[in-house]
Amino acid sequence: MSLTQDIREAFSRRDNALNQLIILNGLVFAVLIILRAIFFISQSDGVYVLIMRQLALSSDGLVLLRHPWTLLTYAFVHEGFLHVLFNMLNLYWFGQIIREYLGDRRLVSLYVLGALAGAAFFLLAYNFIPVLRPGVGLPVIGASASVTAIIVAAATLLPDYTFMLFIIGAVKIKWIAVAVVLISLAGINGGNPGGEITHLGGALIGFIFIKQMKAGRDMGQPVVAVGNWFSRLFQGRPAMKVTHRSTVAAPRATATAGKAGPSATPPEEVDLILDKISRSGYESLSKDEKQKLFRASQQ
Repeated sequence: MSLTQDIREAFSRRDNALNQLIILNGLVFAVLIILRAIFFISQSDGVYVLIMRQLALSSDGLVLLRHPWTLLTYAFVHEGFLHVLFNMLNLYWFGQIIREYLGDRRLVSLYVLGALAGAAFFLLAYNFIPVLRPGVGLPVIGASASVTAIIVAAATLLPDYTFMLFIIGAVKIKWIAVAVVLISLAGINGGNPGGEITHLGGALIGFIFIKQMKAGRDMGQPVVAVGNWFSRLFQGRPAMKVTHRSTVAAPRATATAGKAGPSATPPEEVDLILDKISRSGYESLSKDEKQKLFRASQQ
């Protein structure tokens, strides 16, 4: 099977959001490497700069007005190998937790909301904090805000979930999240304050996302709705037609609808299950509770 077929298959599956996000970041990184090499050889570096202006998020509000899509595209763009490597490793490790417990749609929602929150913090900081205002116009790229949102969300959902880290050993992810936030705070007065500020925006939205979800409110619904709208737009499906069936078929349809209803898990029950996971871990759940949590992640 060819590489293009593998990629097409990965994106055709509906339960593959984590791999799709990683592949998309990898593809953008690879394309930019190829373009950069081509433009360097052809002595057309200015073209590459123009392309990056269409993808990177500028701290200049006027530039943003001309390139509003960069509020999201910047979160899929990397130029350094180590930058993309560590972001994708963290996305894979912590994204698996979000995907397993909350489902693919909430993972994508967190990624998008993390990018938007990071962008908001970046723009506000450079335009309203005096010490940073001389840097207005500087760009930012990278998935770090989105990845930080996923790390903090996972730590807020399952604070005592343990990772085995090289040399260090077993570490609860709540301490990993704390370390990520502290490192970002310490880096604000370093060489990349804009990037560190986006991390803080992602961290805040990751924390709020889980707290709101436990309160029965899904902050990711608008993201899902917009995604569904674009999906229908590009697929070009014909509008659904309503046809009248004979009255003989009605009882069967009613029975089917009645049968499907109880499968939905009430938000209150999901909250109780998540609280139990926070206290005692995933293995403490009964088979019925695990099934209910899985069904809730698909709603």
